[in-house]
Amino acid sequence: MPSVFIKTYGCQMNERDSEAVAAQLVAKGYSLAKSEATADVVLLNTCSVRDFAEQKAINKMRNLVGNARKDRPGQILGYLGCMAQSRGQELIDKLPDVDLVLGTQKFHRAAEYLDELLAGKRTKIVDTATEAKSEATIREHLLNGSAKTSVSAFVSIMQGCNQHCTFCIVPATRGEERSRTIPDIVAECRELALRGVKEVTLLGQIVTSFGKREVTVSNGKSGFVQLLEAVHEIEGLARIRFTSPHPKGYGDDLVEAYARLPKLCESAHIPLQSGSDRILKLMHRGYAREKFTGIIQKLRQAKPGIGIYTDIIVGFPGETEEDFEQTLSLCREVEFDNAYIFKYSERRDTPAAEMADQVPQAIREERNERLLKLVNEIAARKYDAFIGKQVQILVEGPSKKNAARYTGRTRCNRIVLFDGSARHQSQIMDVKIERTGSFTLYGDPAILE
Repeated sequence: MPSVFIKTYGCQMNERDSEAVAAQLVAKGYSLAKSEATADVVLLNTCSVRDFAEQKAINKMRNLVGNARKDRPGQILGYLGCMAQSRGQELIDKLPDVDLVLGTQKFHRAAEYLDELLAGKRTKIVDTATEAKSEATIREHLLNGSAKTSVSAFVSIMQGCNQHCTFCIVPATRGEERSRTIPDIVAECRELALRGVKEVTLLGQIVTSFGKREVTVSNGKSGFVQLLEAVHEIEGLARIRFTSPHPKGYGDDLVEAYARLPKLCESAHIPLQSGSDRILKLMHRGYAREKFTGIIQKLRQAKPGIGIYTDIIVGFPGETEEDFEQTLSLCREVEFDNAYIFKYSERRDTPAAEMADQVPQAIREERNERLLKLVNEIAARKYDAFIGKQVQILVEGPSKKNAARYTGRTRCNRIVLFDGSARHQSQIMDVKIERTGSFTLYGDPAILE
């Protein structure tokens, strides 16, 4: 049977989609190649959130085409995911050697279409059409295959986004919000637990919007909180995480869930995007600075020690130095455990791309550097505060850089490295933190008091 190699760009949703496609192909008899050089099929699962991600995928495909012509004639090449959805036939028009373009609601068709291409029944396939119930088709897992670990797993609970932030192309590439049923998600999580998974991360474009149309609010609890409660009851699961939420989804029911559901990890990734109310309004984010900081205060009261992470865009159209200073001041006030900072990237067919006062690239770069420096200084202080403390970690496996070291993650989502062995794999254990590195803690399980 043919072999396949899948390269993934972008977010955890893309990682999860790639894993499901790989699992579906393996079930059909395909093998997983270790590199594109030895594969019969190479698929690039693409991202459209920033232009840089798109250009990386396009340049990678150009290289693949050149190598295939020289060394692997007959190799099937394909694009999957968000850029495939956005650009469709255009991708084959620009690179005629590409054989397959598969949109975000068609991942489950990959095996069917590849079989047809390999058998010579079709020469080119482009499918970016919508498909009902596609949100329930991403459920297969490769826990001992291409997935990073078998102790944790991503679970896709919904597709699409109805937020329509002015900078974001995701509603166009992922479609409207569509949620799976709670019983279907619970069944998948229960199966994962039976296979040894101890931690699940629930995924959605705006995960806190889960079930808004499909699940009735009950006893003041949103559909998402009802889902958390249902997953919490699964025997064998020790930890629950989720990403990415929207600040508007942090009602009192979700805040209280952190305090009363022991398996719900005290970690929250809440995208801020800007500290300026004026820019937030231009972004169509639907909240103001005071609302955001109020959520953080409530979370820290409900769960002291919770890890707070965020996303921030610098250089959004019209952002002045005063607006940027508002972002800096909010970061000083909140003291995020880490922040993922992005220079604004124009996305076609989004309102922000047509706005006046586009910020020069040089200013975007300079603001990015200033904000990154501040975020790193704050994070370093917070990491140093762990030295000498005992923390609980879930051991994920050997470190990629040093096989003698094992890596685990605290409940508040910090990476911990320690000298370990295979017996530590998948264990929940305590370590004492001895020192810190760059966004890493180093611990020793042998000197616990």
